[in-house]
Amino acid sequence: MTGSRGSQADVPPLLRARDLTKRFTTRAGGGPLGRKSHFTAVDSVSFDVFPHETLAMVGESGSGKSTTARLVAKLMEPTDGTIEFAGRDVTQARGPDLARFRNDVQVVFQDPFSSLNPRHTVERILTAPLVYQGLPIPGGRRAFAGELMERVGLNPDHLHRYPAQFSGGQAQRIGIARALAVGPKLVICDEAVSALDVSVQAQVMDLLLRLQRESGFSYLFIAHDLAVVRRISHRIAVMKQGVIVESGPCAEVFERPRDPYTRTLLAAIPRIDPEWDRRRREGAAEHASTTASHEELL
Repeated sequence: MTGSRGSQADVPPLLRARDLTKRFTTRAGGGPLGRKSHFTAVDSVSFDVFPHETLAMVGESGSGKSTTARLVAKLMEPTDGTIEFAGRDVTQARGPDLARFRNDVQVVFQDPFSSLNPRHTVERILTAPLVYQGLPIPGGRRAFAGELMERVGLNPDHLHRYPAQFSGGQAQRIGIARALAVGPKLVICDEAVSALDVSVQAQVMDLLLRLQRESGFSYLFIAHDLAVVRRISHRIAVMKQGVIVESGPCAEVFERPRDPYTRTLLAAIPRIDPEWDRRRREGAAEHASTTASHEELL
């Protein structure tokens, strides 16, 4: 799914993040008497996610992309900046406003086995979001959970099973089904396929694309693998050391990357294409030369 969703000039964003910043304070040596130090994981990051689109946020480990996802999902409070969702400022949302936001924004985590309660059956896991929020369950628990299982390609007869009785790919499908339970407008996939085998990755990606076509929600897709995001994203934001260094339509970022760091990430993608391989190697060599020159100046 390369390219953009077309002109978005007249379409307000579903999610608008402005100047998001997250600083952490630590103490050297631990304990209350240790010397304080500060680390900025996300530094004045701004981006939009539009209705029915997928924005992929990519970067190496430690680039700040997962912290950004947690800020947007309100699993973590920002140090500075604002978050608007569907035209509402939700930066300081509490109580009923936060509950409504939780319905609209759901997260699929990297490791399904750590995010699914091992003591609960699949039926209980899939209906829990509605039960906890006091929402009615259409058709009853079993019918509702069975329908969700079918939507993600799993056998509804397995509702009585526990997460450990499923493979990694199947467990991730359960995590996706749980996210769909409350009918979200935005699904945040935080490295949702990175722990899966390549063949299983492809199956889950196909599932995510199909669900988006059927339901029309948006994705904020966090990943470190550009080869993965090329298949699913409309736009890409590249993060490095807590800042977005480049963003644009997927095809544009892949074919005409502007930032040297983006070219380095692209150069790491295996490709059986001599011409493309030559261009990516030249881009990586240019980045290495620029970095060496900068270090000499320092």
